Amino acid sequence: MKINTLRIYLAMVFAIIYGCQTKSESAYNVIENIEYELVADWPQLTPGYQVGQPTGIGIDSDEHIFVFHRAGRRWTTPFPDSLISENTILELENETGKLLNSWGANHFIMPHGLTVDQENNIWVTDVGLHQVLKFSHDGQLLMKLGVAKISGNDSLHFNLPTDVAIAEDGSFYVSDGYGNSRVVKFSPSGNYLFEWGTYGDKQGQFDTPHGITLDDKGNVYVADRENNRIQKFDSEGVFLKEIKNNEEVAQIPSVTFDAQQNLFAIDYDFADTVIKGSTIFQYGTDDTVAFKFGGIGTRDRTASWYHDISVDRSGNIYVGDIHGIKVRKFRIKPGAGK
Repeated sequence: MKINTLRIYLAMVFAIIYGCQTKSESAYNVIENIEYELVADWPQLTPGYQVGQPTGIGIDSDEHIFVFHRAGRRWTTPFPDSLISENTILELENETGKLLNSWGANHFIMPHGLTVDQENNIWVTDVGLHQVLKFSHDGQLLMKLGVAKISGNDSLHFNLPTDVAIAEDGSFYVSDGYGNSRVVKFSPSGNYLFEWGTYGDKQGQFDTPHGITLDDKGNVYVADRENNRIQKFDSEGVFLKEIKNNEEVAQIPSVTFDAQQNLFAIDYDFADTVIKGSTIFQYGTDDTVAFKFGGIGTRDRTASWYHDISVDRSGNIYVGDIHGIKVRKFRIKPGAGK
């Protein structure tokens, strides 16, 4: 009797374990079967309106899409000295892509990263000014860090900062960036707290920390662009793990999470100055690529250079293509993933 009871118990345990594995594998397969398609005629801007290179993309609580673009300016060495006289920040309606608002004229030299915080403030980095700036939703300047046009690597200066990530308590992290290989953490009021990172390819080192984001536990994910990987740290900068991109590409420029805490990233591939293109991909629970797609929704790359990525609550994906000079929206194909 005791043996039969033990057998029944073991059978139940096996069934539970097997059932959990089957559910997990089924969920993973659903992820793999998702297909995205490019949304045509998005955004719908006024005829003749020209968007510059879209370098930063963020989404506010109303699902409005914010785009940081360079207007008619391109990256040159050295950077121009003058401020861009046109509006560089666009607020778009997510369904139609219609322009709701724009601002940012006479503020920036070389726009780069953009992040929207929990209170709908807009944070941007300007690599030409070597500054991080915080604005209200409608464009009122709230905070400025760094000394305009003067680079450095101390607590008061940046050297071509690339991106910002804001924690729930209002503290924030800056990936800094092209000139410095570090991440810097600040208090909500902008006081320097600490930093980590040096140049290199070891754990905790960076070769162009280009994009930065946080998960719902406050862990920090850095798109270590030239090392073609994502590094994960805790909120104190302690290295946790490396998520390596095993694709034969050159760079990972940006990383983000969707509302379900799925990890997305973009890559960029080129050879001998020939642009091969970018793909969008999502990592599975085992840190391998669950699915990916290129500029027309297939796995193939097309001539493009995705610079930043955001995902809205419905799963729509937005990227800034600085080669095609377009903001692209991808949606899940009806019936995909079933």
